[in-house]
Amino acid sequence: MPKAELHLHIEGTLEPEMMMALAKRNDVALPYDSVDSVRAAYRFGSLQDFLDLYYIGMSVLLKRQDFFDLAFAYLERVAAQNVTHAEIFFDPQGHTERGVSFDTVLSGLTDALDKARREFGMTSRLIMCFLRHLPEEQAFDTLAQACRCKEHIFAIGLDSSEKGHPPSKFVRVFAEAARQGFVAVAHAGEEGPPAYVRDALDLLGVRRIDHGNRAMEDPALVARIVREKIPLTVCPLSNQALKACPDLTVHPLKRMLAAGMVVTVNSDDPSYFGGYLNANFVAIQEALGLNRAEIATLGRNSFLASFLPDADKAAALARFDAFQGKW
Repeated sequence: MPKAELHLHIEGTLEPEMMMALAKRNDVALPYDSVDSVRAAYRFGSLQDFLDLYYIGMSVLLKRQDFFDLAFAYLERVAAQNVTHAEIFFDPQGHTERGVSFDTVLSGLTDALDKARREFGMTSRLIMCFLRHLPEEQAFDTLAQACRCKEHIFAIGLDSSEKGHPPSKFVRVFAEAARQGFVAVAHAGEEGPPAYVRDALDLLGVRRIDHGNRAMEDPALVARIVREKIPLTVCPLSNQALKACPDLTVHPLKRMLAAGMVVTVNSDDPSYFGGYLNANFVAIQEALGLNRAEIATLGRNSFLASFLPDADKAAALARFDAFQGKW
Protein backbone atom coordinates (compact mmCIF):
# COMPACT_ATOMS: atom_id res chain seq x y z
CA MET A 1 0.00 0.00 0.00
CA PRO A 2 1.42 3.43 -0.85
CA LYS A 3 1.58 5.57 2.28
CA ALA A 4 3.12 8.55 4.00
CA GLU A 5 4.82 8.62 7.38
CA LEU A 6 4.09 11.74 9.41
CA HIS A 7 5.50 11.00 12.87
CA LEU A 8 9.11 9.87 12.71
CA HIS A 9 12.05 11.08 14.79
CA ILE A 10 15.14 10.60 12.66
CA GLU A 11 17.32 10.18 15.75
CA GLY A 12 14.95 7.37 16.74
CA THR A 13 15.95 5.35 13.67
CA LEU A 14 19.48 4.82 14.99
CA GLU A 15 19.84 1.04 14.93
CA PRO A 16 22.22 -0.55 17.47
CA GLU A 17 24.56 -1.68 14.70
CA MET A 18 24.89 1.88 13.40
CA MET A 19 25.20 3.25 16.93
CA MET A 20 28.17 1.00 17.61
CA ALA A 21 29.73 1.65 14.19
CA LEU A 22 29.48 5.44 14.56
CA ALA A 23 30.82 5.26 18.10
CA LYS A 24 33.87 3.47 16.75
CA ARG A 25 34.22 5.84 13.77
CA ASN A 26 33.99 8.93 15.97
CA ASP A 27 35.81 7.53 19.01
CA VAL A 28 32.80 7.98 21.31
CA ALA A 29 32.63 5.94 24.51
CA LEU A 30 29.27 4.26 25.14
CA PRO A 31 28.07 2.40 28.26
CA TYR A 32 27.58 -0.68 26.04
CA ASP A 33 30.15 -3.14 24.75
CA SER A 34 28.11 -4.82 22.01
CA VAL A 35 25.01 -4.61 19.83
CA ASP A 36 23.35 -7.18 22.10
CA SER A 37 23.96 -5.04 25.19
CA VAL A 38 22.35 -2.07 23.44
CA ARG A 39 19.30 -4.14 22.52
CA ALA A 40 19.09 -5.42 26.08
CA ALA A 41 18.64 -1.83 27.23
CA TYR A 42 15.53 -1.43 25.03
CA ARG A 43 13.10 -2.16 27.84
CA PHE A 44 11.25 0.96 28.89
CA GLY A 45 8.86 1.60 31.74
CA SER A 46 8.04 5.14 30.66
CA LEU A 47 8.74 7.87 28.14
CA GLN A 48 11.57 9.16 30.35
CA ASP A 49 13.26 5.72 30.44
CA PHE A 50 13.35 5.78 26.67
CA LEU A 51 14.59 9.37 26.47
CA ASP A 52 17.53 8.59 28.74
CA LEU A 53 18.77 5.98 26.26
CA TYR A 54 17.75 8.10 23.27
CA TYR A 55 20.09 10.93 24.29
CA ILE A 56 22.94 8.47 24.88
CA GLY A 57 22.45 7.22 21.32
CA MET A 58 22.56 10.76 19.98
CA SER A 59 26.09 11.19 21.29
CA VAL A 60 27.56 9.21 18.37
CA LEU A 61 26.18 11.69 15.81
CA LEU A 62 28.89 14.28 15.27
CA LYS A 63 29.56 14.87 11.57
CA ARG A 64 27.59 15.69 8.44
CA GLN A 65 28.22 12.17 7.14
CA ASP A 66 26.77 10.68 10.34
CA PHE A 67 23.48 12.49 9.87
CA PHE A 68 23.42 11.54 6.19
CA ASP A 69 24.05 7.87 7.00
CA LEU A 70 21.36 7.90 9.69
CA ALA A 71 18.70 9.50 7.51
CA PHE A 72 19.42 7.60 4.32
CA ALA A 73 19.31 4.25 6.13
CA TYR A 74 15.76 5.11 7.24
CA LEU A 75 14.70 6.40 3.83
CA GLU A 76 16.06 3.36 2.03
CA ARG A 77 14.30 1.01 4.44
CA VAL A 78 10.89 2.66 4.17
CA ALA A 79 11.11 3.16 0.42
CA ALA A 80 11.06 -0.65 0.26
CA GLN A 81 7.79 -0.49 2.26
CA ASN A 82 6.30 1.88 -0.34
CA VAL A 83 6.47 4.99 1.81
CA THR A 84 6.29 7.65 -0.87
CA HIS A 85 6.33 10.72 1.41
CA ALA A 86 7.95 11.24 4.82
CA GLU A 87 7.63 14.13 7.26
CA ILE A 88 10.61 13.83 9.56
CA PHE A 89 11.25 15.32 12.99
CA PHE A 90 14.74 16.31 14.03
CA ASP A 91 15.97 17.66 17.39
CA PRO A 92 18.73 20.22 16.81
CA GLN A 93 18.94 21.12 20.51
CA GLY A 94 19.97 17.55 21.25
CA HIS A 95 23.01 18.16 19.05
CA THR A 96 23.90 21.83 19.40
CA GLU A 97 24.16 21.50 23.18
CA ARG A 98 26.84 18.86 22.50
CA GLY A 99 28.79 21.24 20.29
CA VAL A 100 27.51 19.93 16.94
CA SER A 101 26.52 22.84 14.72
CA PHE A 102 22.99 23.35 13.45
CA ASP A 103 24.33 23.43 9.88
CA THR A 104 26.11 20.08 10.31
CA VAL A 105 22.85 18.43 11.36
CA LEU A 106 20.70 20.04 8.69
CA SER A 107 23.11 19.55 5.80
CA GLY A 108 23.50 15.84 6.51
CA LEU A 109 19.74 15.35 6.66
CA THR A 110 19.00 17.36 3.51
CA ASP A 111 21.73 15.47 1.61
CA ALA A 112 19.89 12.25 2.42
CA LEU A 113 16.45 13.65 1.54
CA ASP A 114 17.79 14.89 -1.81
CA LYS A 115 19.26 11.47 -2.60
CA ALA A 116 16.00 9.72 -1.65
CA ARG A 117 14.09 12.00 -3.99
CA ARG A 118 16.49 11.25 -6.84
CA GLU A 119 16.71 7.50 -6.28
CA PHE A 120 13.26 6.60 -4.93
CA GLY A 121 11.05 9.50 -6.00
CA MET A 122 10.26 10.01 -2.29
CA THR A 123 9.07 13.45 -1.24
CA SER A 124 9.65 14.83 2.24
CA ARG A 125 9.25 17.64 4.74
CA LEU A 126 11.52 18.44 7.68
CA ILE A 127 9.96 19.38 11.02
CA MET A 128 12.28 20.95 13.58
CA CYS A 129 11.26 20.15 17.15
CA PHE A 130 11.87 22.09 20.31
CA LEU A 131 12.78 19.99 23.35
CA ARG A 132 10.09 20.76 25.88
CA HIS A 133 12.23 19.93 28.94
CA LEU A 134 14.52 22.85 28.03
CA PRO A 135 13.68 26.55 28.62
CA GLU A 136 11.73 28.51 26.03
CA GLU A 137 14.65 30.93 25.70
CA GLN A 138 16.74 28.12 24.21
CA ALA A 139 13.92 27.35 21.80
CA PHE A 140 14.14 30.96 20.58
CA ASP A 141 17.84 30.47 19.85
CA THR A 142 17.02 27.37 17.82
CA LEU A 143 14.24 29.17 15.97
CA ALA A 144 16.70 31.90 14.98
CA GLN A 145 18.88 29.23 13.38
CA ALA A 146 15.90 27.78 11.54
CA CYS A 147 14.95 31.19 10.16
CA ARG A 148 18.18 31.10 8.12
CA CYS A 149 17.06 27.82 6.53
CA LYS A 150 13.39 28.25 5.70
CA GLU A 151 13.83 26.58 2.32
CA HIS A 152 14.71 23.34 4.14
CA ILE A 153 12.49 23.40 7.26
CA PHE A 154 8.73 23.40 6.74
CA ALA A 155 7.32 23.15 10.26
CA ILE A 156 8.18 23.32 13.93
CA GLY A 157 7.13 20.82 16.57
CA LEU A 158 7.37 20.06 20.27
CA ASP A 159 8.67 16.78 21.71
CA SER A 160 10.62 15.19 24.61
CA SER A 161 9.29 14.79 28.18
CA GLU A 162 5.62 15.74 28.21
CA LYS A 163 4.83 15.47 31.92
CA GLY A 164 5.30 18.81 33.65
CA HIS A 165 6.01 20.65 30.39
CA PRO A 166 2.65 21.89 29.08
CA PRO A 167 2.18 23.63 25.73
CA SER A 168 1.68 26.93 27.58
CA LYS A 169 5.43 26.94 28.28
CA PHE A 170 6.11 27.62 24.58
CA VAL A 171 3.40 30.10 23.56
CA ARG A 172 5.79 32.94 22.69
CA VAL A 173 8.18 30.91 20.55
CA PHE A 174 5.36 29.26 18.63
CA ALA A 175 3.81 32.69 18.00
CA GLU A 176 7.13 33.93 16.63
CA ALA A 177 7.52 30.78 14.50
CA ALA A 178 4.07 31.44 13.02
CA ARG A 179 5.09 35.02 12.22
CA GLN A 180 8.14 33.60 10.45
CA GLY A 181 5.92 31.37 8.30
CA PHE A 182 6.45 27.96 9.91
CA VAL A 183 3.56 25.52 10.24
CA ALA A 184 3.13 24.14 13.78
CA VAL A 185 2.59 20.66 15.20
CA ALA A 186 3.09 19.33 18.73
CA HIS A 187 3.24 16.13 20.73
CA ALA A 188 0.29 16.16 23.12
CA GLY A 189 -1.84 13.62 24.93
CA GLU A 190 0.74 10.85 24.94
CA GLU A 191 1.41 10.97 28.67
CA GLY A 192 -0.02 14.43 29.27
CA PRO A 193 -3.75 15.00 29.91
CA PRO A 194 -6.42 15.96 27.37
CA ALA A 195 -5.92 19.58 28.43
CA TYR A 196 -2.48 19.48 26.78
CA VAL A 197 -4.15 18.59 23.47
CA ARG A 198 -6.59 21.47 23.83
CA ASP A 199 -3.80 23.88 24.73
CA ALA A 200 -1.71 22.77 21.76
CA LEU A 201 -4.64 23.73 19.54
CA ASP A 202 -5.63 26.93 21.33
CA LEU A 203 -2.28 28.30 22.51
CA LEU A 204 0.19 26.98 19.92
CA GLY A 205 -2.07 26.98 16.86
CA VAL A 206 -1.00 23.53 15.74
CA ARG A 207 -2.29 22.00 12.51
CA ARG A 208 -1.73 18.41 13.65
CA ILE A 209 -1.53 16.57 16.98
CA ASP A 210 1.24 14.03 17.42
CA HIS A 211 -0.12 11.07 19.42
CA GLY A 212 -3.28 12.54 20.96
CA ASN A 213 -4.45 9.26 22.50
CA ARG A 214 -5.66 10.82 25.72
CA ALA A 215 -7.96 13.18 23.84
CA MET A 216 -10.33 10.22 23.83
CA GLU A 217 -10.96 10.85 27.54
CA ASP A 218 -12.77 14.12 26.69
CA PRO A 219 -15.86 13.71 24.45
CA ALA A 220 -16.11 17.44 23.77
CA LEU A 221 -12.48 17.50 22.64
CA VAL A 222 -13.05 14.48 20.39
CA ALA A 223 -16.03 16.24 18.82
CA ARG A 224 -13.91 19.33 18.21
CA ILE A 225 -11.06 17.34 16.63
CA VAL A 226 -13.57 15.68 14.31
CA ARG A 227 -15.32 18.95 13.48
CA GLU A 228 -12.08 20.79 12.75
CA LYS A 229 -10.51 17.79 10.97
CA ILE A 230 -7.36 17.94 13.13
CA PRO A 231 -5.21 14.93 12.16
CA LEU A 232 -3.67 12.66 14.79
CA THR A 233 -0.36 10.89 14.17
CA VAL A 234 -0.73 7.71 16.23
CA CYS A 235 2.18 5.34 16.94
CA PRO A 236 0.98 1.90 18.15
CA LEU A 237 4.28 0.14 18.87
CA SER A 238 5.59 3.25 20.61
CA ASN A 239 2.48 3.35 22.81
CA GLN A 240 3.02 -0.30 23.66
CA ALA A 241 6.76 0.01 24.36
CA LEU A 242 6.39 3.09 26.57
CA LYS A 243 3.42 1.63 28.47
CA ALA A 244 1.01 4.32 27.27
CA CYS A 245 -1.02 1.35 26.01
CA PRO A 246 0.74 -1.90 26.99
CA ASP A 247 -2.05 -4.01 25.50
CA LEU A 248 -2.73 -3.07 21.88
CA THR A 249 -6.06 -4.91 21.97
CA VAL A 250 -7.43 -1.93 23.93
CA HIS A 251 -5.67 0.73 21.86
CA PRO A 252 -8.01 3.64 20.99
CA LEU A 253 -7.19 3.69 17.26
CA LYS A 254 -10.30 1.77 16.18
CA ARG A 255 -12.49 4.04 18.29
CA MET A 256 -10.75 7.05 16.77
CA LEU A 257 -11.63 5.80 13.29
CA ALA A 258 -15.23 5.10 14.32
CA ALA A 259 -15.54 8.63 15.72
CA GLY A 260 -14.50 10.07 12.36
CA MET A 261 -11.07 11.35 13.42
CA VAL A 262 -8.36 11.76 10.77
CA VAL A 263 -6.05 9.23 12.38
CA THR A 264 -2.80 7.96 10.86
CA VAL A 265 -0.36 5.15 11.72
CA ASN A 266 3.33 5.94 12.23
CA SER A 267 6.45 4.44 13.80
CA ASP A 268 7.77 7.28 16.04
CA ASP A 269 11.22 5.89 17.03
CA PRO A 270 11.24 2.54 15.22
CA SER A 271 14.70 1.27 16.12
CA TYR A 272 13.81 1.57 19.81
CA PHE A 273 10.17 0.45 19.67
CA GLY A 274 10.32 -2.71 17.62
CA GLY A 275 9.23 -1.84 14.12
CA TYR A 276 9.04 0.51 11.16
CA LEU A 277 5.82 1.60 9.49
CA ASN A 278 4.64 -1.73 8.08
CA ALA A 279 5.25 -3.44 11.42
CA ASN A 280 2.99 -0.86 13.09
CA PHE A 281 0.23 -1.54 10.56
CA VAL A 282 0.54 -5.29 11.09
CA ALA A 283 0.60 -5.02 14.89
CA ILE A 284 -2.45 -2.78 15.16
CA GLN A 285 -4.40 -4.78 12.56
CA GLU A 286 -3.77 -8.02 14.44
CA ALA A 287 -4.58 -6.47 17.82
CA LEU A 288 -7.80 -4.72 16.78
CA GLY A 289 -8.97 -6.88 13.88
CA LEU A 290 -9.03 -3.96 11.47
CA ASN A 291 -10.75 -4.73 8.19
CA ARG A 292 -9.57 -3.77 4.71
CA ALA A 293 -11.68 -0.62 4.61
CA GLU A 294 -10.23 0.59 7.92
CA ILE A 295 -6.67 -0.13 6.78
CA ALA A 296 -7.32 1.71 3.53
CA THR A 297 -8.72 4.69 5.46
CA LEU A 298 -5.54 4.81 7.55
CA GLY A 299 -3.42 4.74 4.41
CA ARG A 300 -5.46 7.40 2.66
CA ASN A 301 -5.44 9.55 5.80
CA SER A 302 -1.65 9.59 5.73
CA PHE A 303 -1.78 11.65 2.54
CA LEU A 304 -4.80 13.72 3.60
CA ALA A 305 -3.01 14.71 6.81
CA SER A 306 0.32 15.43 5.12
CA PHE A 307 1.80 18.82 4.38
CA LEU A 308 2.24 18.03 0.70
CA PRO A 309 1.42 20.97 -1.62
CA ASP A 310 -2.17 20.78 -2.82
CA ALA A 311 -1.34 19.55 -6.33
CA ASP A 312 1.05 16.90 -5.03
CA LYS A 313 -1.46 15.81 -2.41
CA ALA A 314 -4.18 15.44 -5.03
CA ALA A 315 -1.83 13.34 -7.18
CA ALA A 316 -0.84 11.15 -4.22
CA LEU A 317 -4.50 10.60 -3.31
CA ALA A 318 -5.32 9.72 -6.91
CA ARG A 319 -2.52 7.13 -6.92
CA PHE A 320 -3.75 5.75 -3.63
CA ASP A 321 -7.32 5.50 -4.91
CA ALA A 322 -6.11 3.71 -8.03
CA PHE A 323 -4.22 1.23 -5.87
CA GLN A 324 -7.24 0.71 -3.63
CA GLY A 325 -9.46 0.10 -6.64
CA LYS A 326 -7.19 -2.71 -7.83
CA TRP A 327 -6.71 -4.09 -4.31
